[in-house]
Amino acid sequence: MLEIRDLRVRFGAFPAVDGVDLDVAPGEVLGIVGESGSGKSVSMMALMGLIDPPGQVSATALRFQGRDLLGMSASQRRRLIGKDIAMVFQDALASLNPSYTVGHQLEEVLRAHLGLRGAAARQRATELLEQVEIPDAASRLKAYPHELSGGMNQRVMIALAIACSPKLLIADEPTTALDVTIQAQIMDLLLRLQREQGMALVMITHDLAVVAEMAQRVAVMYAGQIVETGPLPEVFEAPKHPYTAALMEAIPEHNRGARRLQALPGIVPGALDRPTGCLFSPRCARVQPHCREARPDVVEGVRCFYPLIEESVA
Repeated sequence: MLEIRDLRVRFGAFPAVDGVDLDVAPGEVLGIVGESGSGKSVSMMALMGLIDPPGQVSATALRFQGRDLLGMSASQRRRLIGKDIAMVFQDALASLNPSYTVGHQLEEVLRAHLGLRGAAARQRATELLEQVEIPDAASRLKAYPHELSGGMNQRVMIALAIACSPKLLIADEPTTALDVTIQAQIMDLLLRLQREQGMALVMITHDLAVVAEMAQRVAVMYAGQIVETGPLPEVFEAPKHPYTAALMEAIPEHNRGARRLQALPGIVPGALDRPTGCLFSPRCARVQPHCREARPDVVEGVRCFYPLIEESVA
């Protein structure tokens, strides 16, 4: 369904996304994980056409169902984005328009993409709020975003995203700033909707447990590159890239009895401290001289000169 080859996003001299290759099959659940600054959100924003100048987007291929997204006109892309490809953003309150009611914003999507108006649009908007389990849906159509809780606003965002039954839904940290109980409800809701509608779901998150529960496949990103990709639970049970292994080792469950959680020293490189060799080399415990001189290619799903072999995270 989705084919991405050599996706690059630059902001001046800084490569926020640096040669990403990714495929998503119809009905698949793909998890994208990595630290803040790894390029997860920017990759998907580029797919949605939401990178504004001075950001520059290029790719060898950026296709959805065989259609070239980069070659589309702005009007062609507007017809596709929001209908066949939709996105749930991190901060619902910042993404919803505070000047309009929830119902108005839902009806705007339905009018733009499906041509629904009047009573038909209101009826469909009510059904969408019921679908995302918002109680008293008809009266909630008249509410403004500031009158709803964080969890309710996130459900409204999901309703907006699924309004036109998209074939691909991207969820970018959809539970940020929500309490743990509400997080679980939102994740359960997304997975239920994915199964009911048969859509592909790309889940961007820091939470490895969420990915392990929900996704069939995972892509691990670091410094704008995918460093490991493969099926679950195989990748988490036996990671091959040192970065994936470090993420797994930092999970609290893997540190029972220890005085401190295991941590990865250093930070994701920025514009001014980007290594000439492997981007992970300054933080890697297994680094070799060759790693500092050249950048590895992806071989069998791993971007590493010296991948971990037959090692697993207990």
